[in-house]
Amino acid sequence: MTKTFRLTMAQLNPTVGDLDGNAAKARDAWAQAKAAGADMLALPEMFITGYSTQDLVMKPAFHTAAMDAIEALAKDCADGPTIGIGGPYLEGVRLYNAYHICRGGKVVARQLKHFLPNYNVFDEVRQFNRGAIQGPYAIPDGPRIGSPICEDAWFEDVAEAMVESGAEILVVPNGSPFRKDKFDVRMNKMVARVTENNVPLAYVNMVGGQDDQVFDGGSFVLNPGAKLAVQLPLFDEMLHHVDFEQTDAGWIAHDGPKAVFPDDLEQDYRAMVESLRDYMGKTGFKKVLLGLSGGIDSAIVAVIAADALGPQNVRCVMLPSEYTSQSSLDDAQAVVDALGCNYDTVSIAGPRNAVTEALAPLFEGLEEGLTEENIQSRLRGVLLMAQSNKFGEMLLTTGNKSEVAVGYATIYGDMAGGYNPIKDMYKTRVFEACRWRNANHRPWMMAPAGEMIPVAIIDKPPSAELRPDQKDSDSLPDYEVLDGILKMLVDGEKSVADCVAAGYDRDTVKRVEHLLYISEYKRFQSAPGTRLSNRAFWLDRRYPIVNRFRDTSG
Repeated sequence: MTKTFRLTMAQLNPTVGDLDGNAAKARDAWAQAKAAGADMLALPEMFITGYSTQDLVMKPAFHTAAMDAIEALAKDCADGPTIGIGGPYLEGVRLYNAYHICRGGKVVARQLKHFLPNYNVFDEVRQFNRGAIQGPYAIPDGPRIGSPICEDAWFEDVAEAMVESGAEILVVPNGSPFRKDKFDVRMNKMVARVTENNVPLAYVNMVGGQDDQVFDGGSFVLNPGAKLAVQLPLFDEMLHHVDFEQTDAGWIAHDGPKAVFPDDLEQDYRAMVESLRDYMGKTGFKKVLLGLSGGIDSAIVAVIAADALGPQNVRCVMLPSEYTSQSSLDDAQAVVDALGCNYDTVSIAGPRNAVTEALAPLFEGLEEGLTEENIQSRLRGVLLMAQSNKFGEMLLTTGNKSEVAVGYATIYGDMAGGYNPIKDMYKTRVFEACRWRNANHRPWMMAPAGEMIPVAIIDKPPSAELRPDQKDSDSLPDYEVLDGILKMLVDGEKSVADCVAAGYDRDTVKRVEHLLYISEYKRFQSAPGTRLSNRAFWLDRRYPIVNRFRDTSG
């Protein structure tokens, strides 16, 4: 009789710190796996706690409660499939990132993470001890399984040792966050493990947003020969049952669905929508507001918010001054008309006059300039935060990565807010995202289809409208130039000489570098926002605020 093994892959969305909620998700998944006749349920890395917990996992009360939750889950799910679930494990004084194997009412085995990532957003060397490389665990009447935990599968050592010790299938639990082109990197690493060891591999990743990070799922199964058997979609929460069959050549997974992934621009847009949706849901907020200026950045944030939460939960506020053009008023109105969201107007003229009068004795005889421009921005921040407090709506901030990089934003002004979906999207990419959203609609979007962002907004020269006839290009290089330089300095950590060799003017590069360094204090105080790249501001790129280094190359 042919021997078979059914694995339920749980591509689910946990919440950091919600031990009861995450355990309930695991129980529900287990019940579905049991009903489907599965032999094992595989949940992602650190599922019981959510991921990434950062230093929370080091708190004794927390990791003790997490281990207790896994023990309780094992008891509740005694009669049915084996459960693999990620969570912390304390042995003596040593804390591990572990994969707990539960069966028959107890934890019967644990796999301990060996390679601890300590780069980009990861700080696991700080939080965990390194576990020893271990052999496989057995499934009754089924295969022996090895579970290299996330980073463990990026290197050959752990998987190789597990297979040499008898593992016949690799089940890899992951908490692997999204960034551009990340999936191809994952797939290439897993293809290498399958090719080296000649056993099937099931890669189980979580989905959902956590602070600035988004976990994109994309779980898959590879057969020997690196043949794709199953490919689950990106970003969607789902369970999938995979059947394996033992053959003369070893275990082989039956073919299943193979999702086709969208292009990278759609993935970025989906990540921004999902991160905002989960940031709101997991922090308990229901509604958002934002200052809608008639410019492209606030327009795309309004559309992202409406796609994430529904237009009825988005309120846009125009805060005009004497410098606000009629075209900006008309363009903002067109956005809210297309979305169907709420819209209010609060003039800053009166408050500005009051502040000007209050400061007049101190400022007498001094020329007006940046100070007066920033007062306008800060008054808008005050008025928006007052509404946020009064109505219980989270304020969204709308600065793109280009502006965040060079400090083209007013601290305590237009930087005020709780979340920024476009924080890691360069201005030139914002234009692309607007055009894409106008032309496309997907089932996961809660706002209407069609042109949400008027072409007039996309085509007009960007302006903060804080003085007569102001344009961003008065203060900054053209965005095509600025973004090209920033991608080299920030994303690529290139030198001034590298930028000059690429064709950029040295004086322009030096000016951008200077702005980048002196704006670190602003970024230190800025709202979190969706991570889209490998060099997002905050955990990916940690620079000192006080910094007198300047690159003299080139």
